[in-house]
Amino acid sequence: MTSVSTAGPRGFQLDVFSELQRADPVDPSREHQVYFDAIEQAQLADELGFGCWWSVEHHGATRFSYSSVPEMMLGAIAQRTERLGLGHSGVLAPFNINHPIRVAERAAFLDVLSRGRLQLGLARSGGTEWDAFGVDPDASREQLRQALQMIPQMWTRDEFQWKSAEIEIPERNILPKPFQQPHPPLWQTCTSADSFRMAGELGVGVLATTLFSPLSTLRDLFDEYDRAVANAKPVGAFVNHQKSVFTFMHCAETRAEAIASGAAESALWFLNAAPEVFRVPRSVWIDAIRGDVASDDPRAGASVAASDVQGEIDLNDPVPVIRLLNRQLVGETVDPEEVFEVLHAVESVVIGDIDDCRRKISAYRDLGIQRLMCLMSFGSITQADVLRSMRTAGEVLIPELCD
Repeated sequence: MTSVSTAGPRGFQLDVFSELQRADPVDPSREHQVYFDAIEQAQLADELGFGCWWSVEHHGATRFSYSSVPEMMLGAIAQRTERLGLGHSGVLAPFNINHPIRVAERAAFLDVLSRGRLQLGLARSGGTEWDAFGVDPDASREQLRQALQMIPQMWTRDEFQWKSAEIEIPERNILPKPFQQPHPPLWQTCTSADSFRMAGELGVGVLATTLFSPLSTLRDLFDEYDRAVANAKPVGAFVNHQKSVFTFMHCAETRAEAIASGAAESALWFLNAAPEVFRVPRSVWIDAIRGDVASDDPRAGASVAASDVQGEIDLNDPVPVIRLLNRQLVGETVDPEEVFEVLHAVESVVIGDIDDCRRKISAYRDLGIQRLMCLMSFGSITQADVLRSMRTAGEVLIPELCD
């Protein structure tokens, strides 16, 4: 496929990132309500001018993420919104989980249904999903690469076929074709230097994450991406040279309201729950907080037993964030104000009053990213507080900071 243009860099936008998460104890009625709450959030995001709604795909993650059918969720949101972009962050690419033909078909249908609002990202996935679907971890990166190569060809050709050591597809016309021409933008979920380079080489946008890591880590990874994308051999009809970053966000009118929301404690809960969900050693996530860049995607590490996930717990770790994470993990009560103050000092976590959020979002914008994917519904934050935070950000920060 011949590259004819470049999409991006574009103006800065605030997006919404959704795990469909509910940290409360499992309760079927609460589980069901997650979906209706998300639709209400998406409608408000559309009204306020947020750029895109990003869904994830996880299986068997229980209360950490009920987002096992993201295409259907995005289809429901498409019918209740008018301008809001619809993003995958991302479809799990291993062929045992999602055959490339099915990815192309479902994504194109969603693009048609929304009249051209789709952003399609792909990801390698991780341990629990590999186990559930019988994925060979050693083959997952190559399958991700080939999926990104195949899908734009399926969208733009009437006759498509593919043969490789991993998969063989006889000649077919894959339908429907997408609404956007030549096709929707493509993205790759990335956390390691290797994956950032791969996204750049393939000419797709990069979906990055910070968690509690310093922004300097992102600068280094974006340098890897920019060097690679300068010499990209794009898989699609154009280079999607855009950077998007996931982070925690809760924007309150006052510091007291930010503390009372429990957003800071919920961010700790997220980080403590993630290692068990993704079956990776907790030390991988802790090292990332310390600023050590992993050699491979933390969410795509070798699967390990649940008993090996937690690792050694130091309740007096010299790093305040890690110390609080450890104390919450073993069941100690953590002081909400202390947690807020500690996370207030973490430049990548956007939790605070309007001035705090303005300052921290501006730091992301200075990195040269196009989209900040704001996780606004996480942990035990109530729906009322989520909507209040969205409205505050939408009415004050979007007009000031977004292009």
